Amino acid sequence: MSWYDFDWVDAFSDRAFGGNGCSVVHGGASLTDEVCMSYVRETSLVECTFTGPSDVADVRVRYFLASREIPFAGHPTIATVAAMRSRDLFEGDALTLETGAGIVSIDLNGDEIEMTQVAPQFGDQVPAELVAAAIGLPEAAIVSPPQFVSTGLPFCITVLRDHAALRAAKLDVDSLGRIAERAGFSGSDMAEPFLVTLDGATAEGDTFSRLLMAPPSPSEDPFTGSATGAMAAYLWKYDLMKKDCFIAEQGHDMGRPGQARVTKVGPSQAMTGIKVAGRGHVLMRGQVDLPDGVS
Repeated sequence: MSWYDFDWVDAFSDRAFGGNGCSVVHGGASLTDEVCMSYVRETSLVECTFTGPSDVADVRVRYFLASREIPFAGHPTIATVAAMRSRDLFEGDALTLETGAGIVSIDLNGDEIEMTQVAPQFGDQVPAELVAAAIGLPEAAIVSPPQFVSTGLPFCITVLRDHAALRAAKLDVDSLGRIAERAGFSGSDMAEPFLVTLDGATAEGDTFSRLLMAPPSPSEDPFTGSATGAMAAYLWKYDLMKKDCFIAEQGHDMGRPGQARVTKVGPSQAMTGIKVAGRGHVLMRGQVDLPDGVS
């Protein structure tokens, strides 16, 4: 057993209990997968990060769900940088992260943390009737062909007609399995559609989104930074977003309002990256005693 410093950060928020929480375990990148997943389950958070030294970047970051390691995630990236900055673990206003999705560049502007997600990859379109069945809505509620898009992590981007449809959506895990099969996923916890409307939750916002999640994750994600990047790429590719920089909102109906500033890098048909910026509030910190291995 060894003691590790950790910070619990509310990402995409500048206040306590807003946005999406993430626990950052400093120096924990060498822990086993099972220990990392057990820690996520212990926190009841969607994701946690574990940092360590890197030969190719300023720091290595590993991202874990309760069920497995994933290559990248947005709100944990914001949380990790906010936690490191609060402990003076780097100098200057820029750094790089080694992730499973490649090197992620970070720029800081005051208390805002901006990550440049990798160039979007557009995958298969998914029949609207499959997605509608998975979220308990009529097919007519979906106004653009659902499609898997990744800026480090794939999401089935699904544009809904209005806030009423967004709020009425309920996840059907059995139907979700058919989307997972089409995408070639072995499980259903990465096939959940990322739902977006072209109308903010507040007057400041341009989009409002939800991500309903399958077990063992919590039932809904308060703010999803990686999906926000993928969603933005989709909207720009299909000319659904006229602004080159817009405000994305999520989590307001959960009582955890979150906000990100999203900026396009390159032309809409040849984007070289997506910049997603937000703030992070360190809610609590301490030490956790974790086993170095699993018996």
